[in-house]
Amino acid sequence: MLLRLSGVSLAFGSRPLLDQVELLVGEGERVCVVGRNGEGKSSLLKLVASIGVADDGDVWVKPTARVAWLEQDLDVIDDLSVFEVVRAGIPPDLDSWDINHRVETVCSKLGLAIDVRVATLSGGWRRRVLLGRALVSDPDILLLDEPTNHLDIAAIEWLEEIMLGFRGALLFVSHDRAFVNRLATRVVELDRGKLSSWPGNYDDYVTRKNLQLEIEAKANADFDRKLAQEEVWIRKGVEARRTRNEGRVRALQEMRRERRARRDRIGRVEFEVTEASESGKRIFETESATVRFADRNIIRNLSVKIMRGDRLGIVGPNGVGKSTLIKLLLGELEPQEGRVLCGPRLEVAYYDQQRDQLDLAASVADNVNSGNAFVPIAGENRHVSGYLRDFLFRPDQLLTPARALSGGERNRLLLARLFARPANLLVMDEPTNDLDIDTLELLEERIAQFDGTLLLVSHDRAFLDRVVTGLLVLEGDGSVREFIGGWSDWRSWRDSQQGERRAVSSRSEEPRRDAAPKRRKLSFNEQREFDGLPTRIEQLEAEKAALDARVAEPAFYGRSHDEVRETLRLLQAMTTDIEAAYARWAELESRQSTAS
Repeated sequence: MLLRLSGVSLAFGSRPLLDQVELLVGEGERVCVVGRNGEGKSSLLKLVASIGVADDGDVWVKPTARVAWLEQDLDVIDDLSVFEVVRAGIPPDLDSWDINHRVETVCSKLGLAIDVRVATLSGGWRRRVLLGRALVSDPDILLLDEPTNHLDIAAIEWLEEIMLGFRGALLFVSHDRAFVNRLATRVVELDRGKLSSWPGNYDDYVTRKNLQLEIEAKANADFDRKLAQEEVWIRKGVEARRTRNEGRVRALQEMRRERRARRDRIGRVEFEVTEASESGKRIFETESATVRFADRNIIRNLSVKIMRGDRLGIVGPNGVGKSTLIKLLLGELEPQEGRVLCGPRLEVAYYDQQRDQLDLAASVADNVNSGNAFVPIAGENRHVSGYLRDFLFRPDQLLTPARALSGGERNRLLLARLFARPANLLVMDEPTNDLDIDTLELLEERIAQFDGTLLLVSHDRAFLDRVVTGLLVLEGDGSVREFIGGWSDWRSWRDSQQGERRAVSSRSEEPRRDAAPKRRKLSFNEQREFDGLPTRIEQLEAEKAALDARVAEPAFYGRSHDEVRETLRLLQAMTTDIEAAYARWAELESRQSTAS
């Protein structure tokens, strides 16, 4: 065991962030902490990193373990070189004879040039530098706070590979569902001050959490119904009071205390995309449009038609020109060559990743309604406080300047401003940064229901797969490739093209070989093994289902450490056995088909 939190409590003002929480993290685990903005996820990581101090309880880290933290904030680096920043991650107690070599090795692995000044780097490359600073100490526990923010998809996939090869324990916060699905061996949810643990990846967590919420809602409804009945009983007339049962009175008083102590789940963000009247059939058409900065072609000879109802994702590495393409289409930027035609009757809702549309000096309310008490939504006037309550803004926040809001709150305010206006063209530039997963999934749902035209710049692969039907792929040399399908479709096609190129290259370099001999039929023992595999797989899956049920029990992680560790080991081994059985069945089935 590397990390243990026992009865840890932490409050922000009168609001408890952590309420007597328990957490165990063992060697080799990759644990993702999820929860809504403001629930205390970053505060939890700070306690483990010894940056914060708990109000109560114990945070224990194995005495010999080294802890490294990749913080969420990028504005922590002075004007230093990459080498200097990475070297700062080496603790004083490490041997110094190989420090320079250690730093150079880590920088080489991360693709970092050691002499570059960090202040000149983009957000994505700064995050690589901070990761290098965290990894250079060879930590036993690595803490990552929203590591995919400011990274493009290629960098996120690169980070996944680095983290899959990390030998220590990983405790991380992320809203990137594809990232969590790829990395997490366990999901820990922080909800209303309590931690709950869910084995598996994000999809596993969602399935089990939804079932738990249904059970919790039913139990609360039954409790409230019983409490209401008891309240009626206690308030009956003289006849009832004469026969009053003191034990029943004490039980009622305990139910009242329990109800007061119950912290109901925080309200979910609720909003709708207000749609304007239908636009013209053609939204945008470009003819050999070129945008050039200095001697570099950002957009080169772009000829594309975007029609009403198209749902296009715009993808490519950071700095390749995705935001430039948006500005070109919206007329904010003129091409040096070619032209851009804009269709009629466009009502544009534009989400800017820099949040430039927010007036940080103005209040939360004024950013939405420009000083008016009401906001026209879908033909009805709604009071601004009620409208903003749908975006989880409290009444006391209405007069707060926007600059006082957190990153997630600013994003919610920008969404409130965006959706207060009718639109038939939705343009969103990196809308998922800083949003918690609940808000992100509702945004995803609402965009999927939008009948107008969508242009979306995003590095969130799951988000792209769920809301777009086509891609504009910027490839770095100024060219833009049109592709039908989502991100996963593009990745499969791209990988197949790369595989074909490698195969062609290999054939051209290798001497010609004789055709492969015809595969032999299955032997007697192999045929018997093949016939028995379906039953074997069924048995394994039944055993795994029983283990899953045991791990999903609320009291599971309260059992002894040895029992928890052994059960999780068995579950992992069972999963491996099932995958191996399926692979063996596929191999034998393929040989049987070929032979026949």
